[in-house]
Amino acid sequence: MHIAILYNRDHEQLEDDPGREARADVTRVASALAEALAQEGTRVDPVAVEGSRLEFVDVLARLRPDLVINLCESVAADSRAETVVPCLLDMLGLPYTGSSALTLGLALHKDKAKELLRARGVPTPGFARVDRLEDLEGLELPFPLIVKPAREDASMGITRDSVVHDPAALRQAVALVLKTFHQPAIVEQFIPGREIYVPLLGNTPRQALPLTEIRFGRLFDDRPNIVTYSGKWETGSPEYTNTPSAPCLLEDATLEARLVKTAMEAFSALDGQDYGRVDLRVTPEGMPYVIDINPNCDLHPEAGFAKAALSAGMDYRALARKLVEVALERTHGHPTPRRKGSGVARLPDPSNRNVLHGGKGLRGRTRRSRAAAE
Repeated sequence: MHIAILYNRDHEQLEDDPGREARADVTRVASALAEALAQEGTRVDPVAVEGSRLEFVDVLARLRPDLVINLCESVAADSRAETVVPCLLDMLGLPYTGSSALTLGLALHKDKAKELLRARGVPTPGFARVDRLEDLEGLELPFPLIVKPAREDASMGITRDSVVHDPAALRQAVALVLKTFHQPAIVEQFIPGREIYVPLLGNTPRQALPLTEIRFGRLFDDRPNIVTYSGKWETGSPEYTNTPSAPCLLEDATLEARLVKTAMEAFSALDGQDYGRVDLRVTPEGMPYVIDINPNCDLHPEAGFAKAALSAGMDYRALARKLVEVALERTHGHPTPRRKGSGVARLPDPSNRNVLHGGKGLRGRTRRSRAAAE
């Protein structure tokens, strides 16, 4: 089998990048997966996405791998370009792991994702999208509130000051997001309680891996219990050491079933595929609220998804193989790797793939565009 691992290598592209640590983590995930999948009979080619010229398209068109593991979370250090990658893979007719451009786009546009959840009856905190400070006038959401960028993930833009208790602090937090990230802010009701993550694996059927929970340490005795960007990425910081993830211990089986059901419904609402994680805030009364949906979530060996798989008896090598199997089964209808060569039967690609029939149209169109511009 021939596997290409596609990942963004753009963490050094911007001099002032508020998400540099999160982007650098993707390169480590690519290395870990390449090592886990490298075995007899399997060829693994890491392919980096660098800059904005999209040279990786020609690389993949030349390699023609059996499967692309899509780890790309940004292009040219812009998370909003994440959706470009699966579109191009579809146009090349290459099967890939993880969710489609539609799902990634919905998850990245938090206000649209929350509107969809609300329409489906999936509980999510009340919210408002704020494009400019004037939009705060007449806002009717009860304090406390939490403010975050509307087009980012991985806790980008979340600090200890993101939870606000009065209009002045709200205005200051929104102004910081608008200035720093050049995108709308999401103002959301802050739900006090536990923060529990539900990792999901597979399609038909889809299973929930063992739940994990953030253990907030003594640092948070007098401050809101939230995972900030520092707490997620800056190892050695007080916030990092006081927000470890651990297995979620729930004595109430009914509550656990409710959490899993809510996560499954949220992931399905966005048409998630293969794997992902749904983040919940759970009130002391046991009411879950979806605060984030993470398709194509972090697959680092030390991240929560891999730890949950390990708790289920699946080591990292087994998890990597399972991700490949799940994607191939969804794409081709069976998990068995297809042999190459003349005379080998091949299942037809789904109707939404091979838009440009093998990528020739894409390269030809690119050359014509350049010629026309000269």
